[in-house]
Amino acid sequence: MPRAKGGPKTRARRKKRLKLAKGQYGAKSRLFRSATESVDKGQQYAYDGRKNRKRDFRRLWIARISAAVRAQGLTYGRFINALKKAEILLDRKVLSDMAIKDAAGFEKLVGLAKQHLTPIAA
Repeated sequence: MPRAKGGPKTRARRKKRLKLAKGQYGAKSRLFRSATESVDKGQQYAYDGRKNRKRDFRRLWIARISAAVRAQGLTYGRFINALKKAEILLDRKVLSDMAIKDAAGFEKLVGLAKQHLTPIAA
């Protein structure tokens, strides 16, 4: 069987990879090997970034809830614990949104949570 050097399949594969590298600086957008390395690394960063986004948003929501709850005289941990005891199953995204957009409703929620708090032993 004859050796296939650079037929339509190879050209198509290379064009596809170079298209993904479009917008890269210098040789990374023009040379196949550099483009391949750059695209691979870029795809790895994109994959990691999708995972990190979830972490970052959770941290943001917790910070917002914590700030709103401290204004009501509670800590974040005690508030979440009290919500679980009160069997209020709202996630952090909803709680954060509520703290920002519906302060009165959030205040009622904190009041409800305070009823289910266990007293701190001194």
